[in-house]
Amino acid sequence: MNNYYTYGYLNEEGIPYYIGKGKGNRLYDHRGKNCNPPKDKSRIIKLKQNLTEEEAFKHEIYMIAVFGKKCDGTGILMNIADGGNAPPVMYGDDSPTKRPEVKAKISAANKKKIKRKNSSRKSKTKTIKYLERKIKK
Repeated sequence: MNNYYTYGYLNEEGIPYYIGKGKGNRLYDHRGKNCNPPKDKSRIIKLKQNLTEEEAFKHEIYMIAVFGKKCDGTGILMNIADGGNAPPVMYGDDSPTKRPEVKAKISAANKKKIKRKNSSRKSKTKTIKYLERKIKK
Protein backbone atom coordinates (compact mmCIF):
# COMPACT_ATOMS: atom_id res chain seq x y z
CA MET A 1 0.00 0.00 0.00
CA ASN A 2 1.11 3.54 -0.72
CA ASN A 3 0.39 5.13 2.66
CA TYR A 4 3.97 6.10 3.60
CA TYR A 5 5.63 9.52 3.31
CA THR A 6 8.87 11.32 4.07
CA TYR A 7 8.87 14.43 6.20
CA GLY A 8 11.14 17.19 7.44
CA TYR A 9 11.36 19.38 10.52
CA LEU A 10 12.28 22.97 9.72
CA ASN A 11 13.91 25.51 12.03
CA GLU A 12 12.72 29.13 12.31
CA GLU A 13 14.63 30.04 9.14
CA GLY A 14 12.93 27.24 7.17
CA ILE A 15 16.06 25.08 7.05
CA PRO A 16 15.55 21.36 7.66
CA TYR A 17 17.08 19.88 10.81
CA TYR A 18 15.55 16.40 10.72
CA ILE A 19 14.33 14.07 7.94
CA GLY A 20 12.18 11.03 8.57
CA LYS A 21 9.87 8.43 7.07
CA GLY A 22 6.47 7.53 8.40
CA LYS A 23 2.80 6.86 8.03
CA GLY A 24 -0.20 8.05 9.97
CA ASN A 25 0.80 10.70 12.53
CA ARG A 26 4.45 9.67 12.79
CA LEU A 27 5.67 13.12 11.77
CA TYR A 28 4.23 14.60 15.00
CA ASP A 29 5.60 11.86 17.29
CA HIS A 30 8.92 12.38 19.10
CA ARG A 31 9.48 8.75 20.16
CA GLY A 32 12.53 7.08 18.64
CA LYS A 33 14.08 10.34 17.47
CA ASN A 34 17.00 12.28 18.85
CA CYS A 35 15.08 15.56 18.54
CA ASN A 36 11.57 16.85 19.10
CA PRO A 37 9.15 18.04 16.44
CA PRO A 38 8.82 21.82 16.23
CA LYS A 39 5.96 23.21 18.32
CA ASP A 40 4.84 25.26 15.33
CA LYS A 41 3.20 22.57 13.16
CA SER A 42 3.65 24.71 10.05
CA ARG A 43 7.37 23.86 10.29
CA ILE A 44 6.64 20.14 9.81
CA ILE A 45 6.38 19.31 6.13
CA LYS A 46 5.69 16.20 4.11
CA LEU A 47 8.34 15.96 1.43
CA LYS A 48 6.85 13.10 -0.59
CA GLN A 49 3.55 11.24 -0.10
CA ASN A 50 1.72 8.13 -1.33
CA LEU A 51 4.86 6.00 -1.22
CA THR A 52 5.39 2.34 -0.54
CA GLU A 53 7.52 1.67 2.53
CA GLU A 54 10.48 0.79 0.31
CA GLU A 55 10.10 4.03 -1.70
CA ALA A 56 9.86 6.03 1.54
CA PHE A 57 13.03 4.39 2.89
CA LYS A 58 14.89 5.19 -0.36
CA HIS A 59 13.71 8.81 -0.33
CA GLU A 60 14.65 9.21 3.34
CA ILE A 61 18.17 7.89 2.60
CA TYR A 62 18.48 10.23 -0.38
CA MET A 63 17.34 13.33 1.55
CA ILE A 64 19.64 12.61 4.49
CA ALA A 65 22.54 12.17 2.05
CA VAL A 66 21.71 15.48 0.33
CA PHE A 67 21.59 17.54 3.57
CA GLY A 68 24.19 15.52 5.50
CA LYS A 69 24.35 14.87 9.23
CA LYS A 70 25.89 16.99 11.98
CA CYS A 71 27.04 13.95 13.94
CA ASP A 72 29.46 12.85 11.25
CA GLY A 73 30.39 16.33 10.03
CA THR A 74 28.74 15.96 6.61
CA GLY A 75 25.88 18.44 6.99
CA ILE A 76 23.07 20.11 8.93
CA LEU A 77 20.65 17.36 10.03
CA MET A 78 20.31 16.02 13.56
CA ASN A 79 19.64 12.52 12.22
CA ILE A 80 22.03 9.91 13.55
CA ALA A 81 21.18 7.09 11.15
CA ASP A 82 21.59 7.29 7.38
CA GLY A 83 17.90 6.45 7.00
CA GLY A 84 16.21 3.41 5.55
CA ASN A 85 16.02 1.62 8.86
CA ALA A 86 12.72 0.68 10.45
CA PRO A 87 12.23 1.46 14.13
CA PRO A 88 12.82 -1.50 16.44
CA VAL A 89 9.87 -3.64 17.48
CA MET A 90 9.43 -2.96 21.18
CA TYR A 91 6.16 -4.70 21.93
CA GLY A 92 4.58 -8.08 21.33
CA ASP A 93 6.19 -11.45 20.74
CA ASP A 94 8.93 -10.01 18.50
CA SER A 95 10.15 -7.58 21.16
CA PRO A 96 13.86 -7.84 21.95
CA THR A 97 12.93 -7.67 25.63
CA LYS A 98 11.41 -11.16 25.30
CA ARG A 99 14.80 -12.76 24.55
CA PRO A 100 16.34 -14.53 27.57
CA GLU A 101 19.73 -12.78 27.32
CA VAL A 102 18.04 -9.35 27.21
CA LYS A 103 15.76 -10.25 30.13
CA ALA A 104 18.84 -11.27 32.16
CA LYS A 105 20.58 -7.93 31.42
CA ILE A 106 17.48 -5.93 32.37
CA SER A 107 17.09 -7.93 35.58
CA ALA A 108 20.74 -7.39 36.55
CA ALA A 109 20.51 -3.66 35.87
CA ASN A 110 17.35 -3.37 37.96
CA LYS A 111 18.99 -5.24 40.86
CA LYS A 112 21.91 -2.79 40.78
CA LYS A 113 19.49 0.15 40.87
CA ILE A 114 17.72 -1.30 43.91
CA LYS A 115 21.05 -1.87 45.70
CA ARG A 116 22.12 1.71 44.97
CA LYS A 117 18.81 3.09 46.26
CA ASN A 118 19.07 1.08 49.47
CA SER A 119 22.70 2.04 50.08
CA SER A 120 21.96 5.74 49.51
CA ARG A 121 19.04 5.53 51.97
CA LYS A 122 21.33 3.95 54.57
CA SER A 123 23.95 6.65 54.12
CA LYS A 124 21.29 9.37 54.38
CA THR A 125 19.97 7.80 57.57
CA LYS A 126 23.49 7.62 59.03
CA THR A 127 24.13 11.24 58.10
CA ILE A 128 20.88 12.38 59.71
CA LYS A 129 21.63 10.42 62.91
CA TYR A 130 25.16 11.84 63.00
CA LEU A 131 23.89 15.41 62.61
CA GLU A 132 21.23 14.85 65.29
CA ARG A 133 23.92 13.68 67.73
CA LYS A 134 26.09 16.70 66.90
CA ILE A 135 23.21 19.09 67.49
CA LYS A 136 22.38 17.51 70.87
CA LYS A 137 25.98 17.97 72.12
